[in-house]
Amino acid sequence: MFDVERIDDCRIRIPKQGKMRVEGIVYVDEILYKGIKDDMCLQQVANVATLPGILKASLAMPDIHWGYGFPIGGVAAFDLDNGIVSPGGVGYDINCGVRLLKSHLSLDQVKPELKNLVNHLYQKIPSGVGSSGLHPPLSESDYKKLFVQGAEWAVGCGFGQKEDLKHLEAEGALPGADPDGVSARAKKRGADQLGTLGSGNHFLEIDFVSQIFDEEKAAFLGLFPNQICVTIHCGSRGVGHQTCDDHLGIMLQASKKYGIDLPDPQLCCAPIGSEEGRRYLSAMAAVANFAFANRQVIAHQVRKVFGHLLKMNDKDLGMEVVYDVCHNIAKFENHRVSESPRTCLPGLRPGFFRGDSPSPEGVEGEAPSGFAGGEGDASPYNREEKKVLVHRKGATRAFPPGHPETPEAYQKSGQPVLIPGDMGRYSYVLVGTGQAFDEVFGSSCHGAGRVMSRNKALKSIQGRPIIKELEEQGIIIKADSFRTIGEEIPEAYKDVAHVVEVVEKGGLARIVAQLKPLGVVKG
Repeated sequence: MFDVERIDDCRIRIPKQGKMRVEGIVYVDEILYKGIKDDMCLQQVANVATLPGILKASLAMPDIHWGYGFPIGGVAAFDLDNGIVSPGGVGYDINCGVRLLKSHLSLDQVKPELKNLVNHLYQKIPSGVGSSGLHPPLSESDYKKLFVQGAEWAVGCGFGQKEDLKHLEAEGALPGADPDGVSARAKKRGADQLGTLGSGNHFLEIDFVSQIFDEEKAAFLGLFPNQICVTIHCGSRGVGHQTCDDHLGIMLQASKKYGIDLPDPQLCCAPIGSEEGRRYLSAMAAVANFAFANRQVIAHQVRKVFGHLLKMNDKDLGMEVVYDVCHNIAKFENHRVSESPRTCLPGLRPGFFRGDSPSPEGVEGEAPSGFAGGEGDASPYNREEKKVLVHRKGATRAFPPGHPETPEAYQKSGQPVLIPGDMGRYSYVLVGTGQAFDEVFGSSCHGAGRVMSRNKALKSIQGRPIIKELEEQGIIIKADSFRTIGEEIPEAYKDVAHVVEVVEKGGLARIVAQLKPLGVVKG
């Protein structure tokens, strides 16, 4: 039990109490708060706030729900000298992420071939538990290169083109990877899984751009009305799951060794500079690079299927990467830190969410001081910049215009932020803001967030013809099992439109476009 205070329309505060070193800040309006107020995820926010070296606040995004150790939607940054690294702050599916492909195609061009496209994508991109992809399986020699080079390794093997790399977070390869730090068991589990979706909430989706909210930023991202796009959501498969499992036992012992008082053993951790901390980070980077390569191979297969069925070459197809973001990762980044973020929102104008009025000052996302194009200090408090380790668990980066890690193509718009919804409604493309960089270490949410457990979702459908219901909405779905479809029914998730409304009103990212699904491939 702990106290919770409402800061403003979009945020609540868990004040420092008990062993908390910092406060907790959760970006939820009253409706979203009612859905989580009795959930353990708020206790997890408070638990994270007790960890050594945590900076500013224990943060959570609007899609927050219960997770392993950290809540899903949790963000926390740690001081390099006194802070820790925790596998529970990254998750089992290391570098689970989203890639968005745009095209030159329109809705009218694709609709007649939609069923064929979905069927062929399902055949060419394996999905489901234990699914196998490329053959022959990865060798030890393959792993040594892939774990270091990430998506670049896949491009070198003929999967995609070098231009793709410019539009991937970290250009598709985290530094500091150690191939030898990944266990033989993890390598064995992932050896034949490159180019596969996996199961659960992972998916491949044919979408169309149903609404543009910001025409100028949409132009920077190359998006236009009724344009066909493809969304890919997957991660590091068995190699990531096993690597997390391998290090949890090590971290439990490390927590005792270094005298770290844990409110929950799932938050087991080690000092960042310790042997155990360094080993985890180097293995995590290697596995994250596997995930980048996995999405690169899948994107290549998507292009092949579209080109073959529509009888179009790559130039006419125009299927290019908009962006590829990670949402289960720990990264070293430079940030300016203080005890806590601002305590009040700038005034919001009526109709702001709908994009029919200009942004209030501070929400549009002018680059903070020190970035190209920035003027003055955009911060509401005095800080100094330092390198920190940011954990994002079910959260994604939302870097602003002018930031050196924002791709060159998006220096004026801000980094694309990809927030998929459920398979029956819509997803959103946004861009990062200076306010997000100032307040939440340049972070935003990664999806809608579950409101139903998988078992509860299955019980709730009671023989409903879900596939037929989706077809009546114009959505074709193929899945490895009906169980997966039942677990992923739209009502198992929050309405992502509401979630991104809070994201935008909270200043974390600015909405650019809405996408609606046409065809879905699930595990």
